[in-house]
Amino acid sequence: MDANNHTDTYSSYDAIIAVDAFTAIKTDYFDAFEALKEYQSSVEDWIFGYLTYDLKNTTEALNSQNIDELEFPDLYFFQPKKLFLLKGNALEMQYLKMVDDEIEEDFKSISEMILDEKEMTHELQNVKIKLRMTKDMYFENVNKMLSHISRGDIYEANFCQEFYAENSNINPIDTFNKLNQISQPPFATFLKTEDKYLLSASPERYIKKEDATVISQPIKGTAKRSKNKIEDERLAEDLENDPKERSENIMIVDLVRNDLSHTAMKGSVRVEELCKVYSFLQVHQMISTVSSKVTADTHPVDIIKTTFPMGSMTGAPKISAMKIIEKLEMTKRGLYSGSVGYFKPNGDFDFNVIIRSILYNETKQYISYSVGSAITAKSDPLKEYEECLIKAKAMREVLEN
Repeated sequence: MDANNHTDTYSSYDAIIAVDAFTAIKTDYFDAFEALKEYQSSVEDWIFGYLTYDLKNTTEALNSQNIDELEFPDLYFFQPKKLFLLKGNALEMQYLKMVDDEIEEDFKSISEMILDEKEMTHELQNVKIKLRMTKDMYFENVNKMLSHISRGDIYEANFCQEFYAENSNINPIDTFNKLNQISQPPFATFLKTEDKYLLSASPERYIKKEDATVISQPIKGTAKRSKNKIEDERLAEDLENDPKERSENIMIVDLVRNDLSHTAMKGSVRVEELCKVYSFLQVHQMISTVSSKVTADTHPVDIIKTTFPMGSMTGAPKISAMKIIEKLEMTKRGLYSGSVGYFKPNGDFDFNVIIRSILYNETKQYISYSVGSAITAKSDPLKEYEECLIKAKAMREVLEN
């Protein structure tokens, strides 16, 4: 996990590496949160892992029938044998007893390693990206979504489409390094579990708990960057004042406030920051921060269970939006729009939103990335399509050179 030198009020570490599973839990969506709760409580150690979007099927009476070529298990967490925590110039190494005699040797190897960017292999990849949904189909489905909005079924929904490549191989570490380099987001993650990889350049935090405080930071509202400084500033300002983007963001802030209230102490849910524009290498983003306070006996997994999936990737009202999304999208989301992160031994946690990410099943030679945008009553299908292409730019650039 790489924060790419982003620091804010809620930053904990500059980078974390968790290596080699001592224990692990892997399960499908059925009773997944109960299984995670039991695992997290019994291990009482650092655990790292992910939650797929399809865990919605255990929290609500929902199902997923769309195709899934990636085949990630619905939930996976592991207790690492070796842990590296980097903050500023301090590196903390935590090893389980069975491997703690390897600390000095590992540190020597790391210290002697020379990472020369010029000498790093940047293999040319012959990856041909296909669209799961044609542009015409996308327009047709957005118009169906707009009909649901005008009927009052929903106010907003995040509608996504998949781009994919079959019979294709990539070098996962090389691909992640390139993606991370051109995006430099605060929640970049490289995850390898068996033959499956997540290469994530996510700019979005889903949820974090530190002591009694919980914060969620939904992103809603995207604008492209410009190399021209004056035009770039204008694009950021236009985003900040765009009524459609602001209404998208505020609707999701309301949803997040409601989600956090399930575990919050009475009267403790607060909006810390509303519709603030932050600039990243590829895009400007509108981000809000919502916080709550929880009691010491609130189980950390319950905080996640009652807020998952995150509002920024679903819509409002949440359950209606998820039902409509399932009908109109063509691919099972799986790990995309799920979350990857960690629990500390004391139950504190930090999780991102899996967006701007490449997913890879090495055995099946299948590569996938998905992008989406929030559809509201004011949405123009062409502008929504263009927003998807802006979000897809970094992944496509990396895969197709």
